[in-house]
Amino acid sequence: MYLHRLVAFICFALTLAACSEMARLPVSAGTGPNPVLPPPRESLIPTVNIAPAKGWPGGAKPYSATGTAVVAFAWGLDHPRWLYVLPNGDVLVAETNRPPKKGGGLRAWIAGLLMKKAGSGGESANRITLLRDTDGDGVADRRSVFLEGLHSPFGMVLVGNDFYVANTDALLRFPYEVGQTRITAPGEVIIGLPAGPINQHWTKSLIASPDGSRLFVGVGSDSNVGEYGLEKEWGRAAIWEVDPRTGGYRIFASGLRNPVGLAWQPDSGELWVAVNERDALGSDLVPDYMTSVRDGGFYGWPYSYFGQHLDKRVEPQRPDLVASAIVPDYALGPHTASLGLAAAEGNSLPGRFRNGMFIGQHGSWNRKPRSGYKVIFVPFDDGMPTGEPVDVLSGFISADGEAFGRPVGVAIDQRGGLLVADDVGNVIWRVSRAR
Repeated sequence: MYLHRLVAFICFALTLAACSEMARLPVSAGTGPNPVLPPPRESLIPTVNIAPAKGWPGGAKPYSATGTAVVAFAWGLDHPRWLYVLPNGDVLVAETNRPPKKGGGLRAWIAGLLMKKAGSGGESANRITLLRDTDGDGVADRRSVFLEGLHSPFGMVLVGNDFYVANTDALLRFPYEVGQTRITAPGEVIIGLPAGPINQHWTKSLIASPDGSRLFVGVGSDSNVGEYGLEKEWGRAAIWEVDPRTGGYRIFASGLRNPVGLAWQPDSGELWVAVNERDALGSDLVPDYMTSVRDGGFYGWPYSYFGQHLDKRVEPQRPDLVASAIVPDYALGPHTASLGLAAAEGNSLPGRFRNGMFIGQHGSWNRKPRSGYKVIFVPFDDGMPTGEPVDVLSGFISADGEAFGRPVGVAIDQRGGLLVADDVGNVIWRVSRAR
């Protein structure tokens, strides 16, 4: 009886929170190289405005940009989060979810309830599935389990004949042969990765250097702003550089709350990252962002955001680190949950999408009205963002405020189409030039 009353009270409190605070600025104000950053608006209970997970009704699909078309490349998957395209054109999908949480108290328990409502509360399939389009019609007609028995897998990359997978707690290596549809060999652990009982930001993204000699791993924080103790954040909120031959590593960049999508910008050759920023400072703060990553750079978390804007919730403060915090290159709107990132190189969409970055925005829970829930494109010129974002895929929210789907990972396939992993719709969408 007590538990039922507690749940009822929490639901009532969250309902009040959802009604009490609203954005005063449009999402566009928090977008671009110079976003508007109003004063924080803290409250005892943060704004909660989740789009309940529904899934796509029969025959429905997202809206795609003018001059493009979208089809379901594959469907009936189990929480597809991340994508990787092999050199022979096979598409790999990480069907994955967060591992069970242990600890974190009432705060973590409430967060678990919210995530379940948003479609992220199920058990992880813990596998990577291979999809193959044998007739080139833009729809996968063959499917096989490529790897299974993993532990909340996410990032994937192939270097030569070595296939690497970033589980939530370790970087693994498997042998691979061209055209292989299933790997049964055991994985070799290259290096352990921070996880632990709470593991709030559990995904570990992965990319290889152009020459394949180094691997870069995105490791998210264990909390929003260090509320479980900063000592638990060792090695987190950072991008690791790993030597796959020895397992040696170093922190390449830090102060990145949840660095997820990683991509090489083809003009500059720089590493770029999409970062999911902090919550509970009001609907207008803090914008997620994408940025080029400087070797040894510090980007503020948890002490400050978007440069030297202090987060007074964090104790003790580190003015020495705040003074060195790098201002990100391009804000992507507050609470958009910008996770997926793919360079436009090699795509066959209309010309306006030729140079830039595609970003998968998973969608907000801490903003009213909602933000994200779409795939956008930011044009680049000479290696840097140079214009306003363009909606590539939208229509993920129903008129009643329910989520048909939520986009996450994005990738360019061998024929130049844009693939989008939708972990609520359990679909991989493919966007191509309209015929």
